Amino acid sequence: EIKMIKLVLASFLVASVYSCGVPAIPPLVSRVVGGEDARPHSWPWQVSLQVAQGQRWAHICGGSLIDSQWVLTAAHCIDEKYQYRIALGEQSLKNAESGALAVPVAKMIPNKQFSMSDPANGYDIALMKLAEPVTLSDTIELGCIPPPGTVLPNNYPCYVTGWGLLKAFGVPSDVLQQALLPVVDYATCSQSSWWGTNAKETMICAGGDGVRSGCNGDSGGPLNCQTALGTWEVHGVVSFGSILCKHKKKPTVFTRVSAYNSWLSEVSFTK
Repeated sequence: EIKMIKLVLASFLVASVYSCGVPAIPPLVSRVVGGEDARPHSWPWQVSLQVAQGQRWAHICGGSLIDSQWVLTAAHCIDEKYQYRIALGEQSLKNAESGALAVPVAKMIPNKQFSMSDPANGYDIALMKLAEPVTLSDTIELGCIPPPGTVLPNNYPCYVTGWGLLKAFGVPSDVLQQALLPVVDYATCSQSSWWGTNAKETMICAGGDGVRSGCNGDSGGPLNCQTALGTWEVHGVVSFGSILCKHKKKPTVFTRVSAYNSWLSEVSFTK
């Protein structure tokens, strides 16, 4: 009985120290033009979805750890024909790093209403269940999910993170990148000169200045937005953007996480 009490207390202490959205190593955020290398391990919920290619693993998408056994990503990142693993606690994908893990995927659950033939229709969200829960640490922490129905105002400062291409048709980044992408409200993003009818109210547009954006390889990764209390929340999941990546009035489009709270709860608690 005493041993059980100690185990429960230890679990409580871990949960207290590594509460969601509060990195042990805070990010260095600024209003720089373009992207920049992220401070190592300052976005500790950021993960890399990797597929087996012969004897090696290749980064294909990003994602966010939102529970010790669940990763949030985009439905278009999932293909049943591939074998996936999740890399956690990484800064550079090419170097072996202390505190990093690679965990097999036990289950993949895309939203059933998503269609690969029409990704702009929405529902581009998925959960991946890890083969085993991970232990939280300074390099592996949870991202917070925003309250249901939360809609951020126009120009709210958020950051996209990932290992995607540094420019269209370029090469992916070895080091985790971050870029400031202010929110573009639905009224603006749905204008015909922006994304028009491709923008839905269940999405978040961010960026669109022609300088900063997500790009290929960033799909599934988070749009990180800080609350007034200093906690970071994962408000978006990278869904689609301009084929040129950095294109004026074509901001990166994210699935709005706060439109899917019920779905996330239903999937994670019943699967």
